[in-house]
Amino acid sequence: MPRIALLQLESSDDPAQNIKNTMRAIERAVDAGAQIVCTQELFNTHYFCNKQDASAFDLAVEIPGALTDELSSLAAELNVVIVASSFEKRAKGIYHNTAFVIDADGSYMGKYRKMHIPQAPGLWEKFYFTPGDDGYRVFDTKYGKLGVLISWDQWYPEAARINALKGADILIYPTSIGWLDDEDQEKLSTQFEAWQTVQQSHAIANGCYLAAINRCGKEGNTEFWGSSFVANPFGKIIAEGMEEEESIVYADVDFPEIDSQRCLWPFFRDRRAQSYVGISERFLDEDKQANEDQQ
Repeated sequence: MPRIALLQLESSDDPAQNIKNTMRAIERAVDAGAQIVCTQELFNTHYFCNKQDASAFDLAVEIPGALTDELSSLAAELNVVIVASSFEKRAKGIYHNTAFVIDADGSYMGKYRKMHIPQAPGLWEKFYFTPGDDGYRVFDTKYGKLGVLISWDQWYPEAARINALKGADILIYPTSIGWLDDEDQEKLSTQFEAWQTVQQSHAIANGCYLAAINRCGKEGNTEFWGSSFVANPFGKIIAEGMEEEESIVYADVDFPEIDSQRCLWPFFRDRRAQSYVGISERFLDEDKQANEDQQ
């Protein structure tokens, strides 16, 4: 029964300080028994996407590179699996929002590049990030099979389902989500409840654990709401972080519970995969569909 730890931290404009704070938090988490430790989205930088500023491209790093090397050394020393998210420079003019996984022996296992890229006030991510084109990844680590997605990906059931079909025991979502200063309280509550509910639904529908790791603190006109959580295969939240404050969230994940849930609620058994032919379309136009059905 491995223990997972979610690092819900504030970030500054100093990447070196953010890395140092995160490495200290990883050490604290391992001291508390954690075997899998996950960072928030873009853990080593502030959330620069709250405005469009070309100088922010200087924050990008190569993955793998110096950052992964540093965390690999720590993982090997502590015998811990690390899931981390950073800003990747792939080539001149091509940048990604990327998560990477390091196994407990310090080996770099690979990366996942965020597929779904939002664009809205305070979330100017299309200015910075190219959508991932390497597919969805599940990493078979020492302490479990981890399906890694990122932030805006968490609203898409297709991404969660593919990771589950690839064998993920835990769906892991490094995240940066919060409230803008000018939003009213009723809207804030609705957004927060929707964020939790959609992810609990992924855990239920796919019969696996789910971990959402959010940042906290005020950056620009965004207050990140924290509240990182772990849900079990029945969608129940079994651990949750503080709202808007730093915390490390711990949960013991019981992998046999996945088998139990999938036997009681056999969604995978009863899937009618051949009937989902339209799911890869952007939108199903009724006239076009009628013509295709007649052919």
